[in-house]
Amino acid sequence: MARNSLITTEARKALDQLKFEMAKQIGLDYSQADKGNIASKDNGAVGGHMVRHMIQAYEEGRVSTSAGLK
Repeated sequence: MARNSLITTEARKALDQLKFEMAKQIGLDYSQADKGNIASKDNGAVGGHMVRHMIQAYEEGRVSTSAGLK
């Protein structure tokens, strides 16, 4: 299994949805097909917001750890 592979297709869909939500919050339009026109700094900001959101969800107990993840 590759390091960055996801467990299920549902996980991929959830992460994509989160990515679009975080991009919208910081004012980026991720609906365009070619994301190569978006600056690396802006793409990195989306990733950073995703990580902060996931950490906050975990700390608030909104994340189930019963998925068998290590």
